Amino acid sequence: MDVPALYGLLALTTLPPLVPNSALLVSAGVLASEGRAILPLILAIVAGSALLGDVLMYLAARRFGGPVRTWMLRRPRRRVALDWTSRRIQRYGLPFVIAVRFLPSGRIAGALASGVLRYPRRKYVIGAAVAETMWATYSVGLGYLGSAAAGNPLYAAGIGLGVSSVVAATGTAVQWASRRRALHAEPGTSGDGETPHGDGDTRRGDGDTRRGDGEEGSDQASSTTAA
Repeated sequence: MDVPALYGLLALTTLPPLVPNSALLVSAGVLASEGRAILPLILAIVAGSALLGDVLMYLAARRFGGPVRTWMLRRPRRRVALDWTSRRIQRYGLPFVIAVRFLPSGRIAGALASGVLRYPRRKYVIGAAVAETMWATYSVGLGYLGSAAAGNPLYAAGIGLGVSSVVAATGTAVQWASRRRALHAEPGTSGDGETPHGDGDTRRGDGDTRRGDGEEGSDQASSTTAA
């Protein structure tokens, strides 16, 4: 493959989410190890285009939070993903914005949840930049180090894809277990044991109190009933 074309393909496949390009990233690392491509330029293109895609998703969710939230809540899995991610962003902040990038579909969930929550723009950009730099280094580095260690491009690609698959499978298992617990949580409580309708319970309790007061005074009971 012509090297300029490789750089362009890396940018095009990394900018949008859900485009499978692990093999391409590993191959780019192999080419860099052989001296046929510039490693710092590859890392800059991969991390930069991924960051741009993240920021665009974040800004869209921040601007159109209502429709995005409605779309996420239509299906149980998307609803659980949004709730799970949102709670952890609120609890852990920047560290989770970075960590969620390495979970399956975490790039989308993290960006959309951050936008819907109106997480501070500056903090999100910093977290996303750190995450994408780590992700680009890890993804391309598998091919680069694999080629240097194995001395064979095919072996290096196999090692890189194998390690990447194991990491992805581990992340999928962790995320699946966490979401499963959230799906099977009690309807009246959230995943962290909080009661989401506490205000409503309080209002009902106030209503019961008012009715109790009304029993003691017929005039108050009449006015409450009329209202």
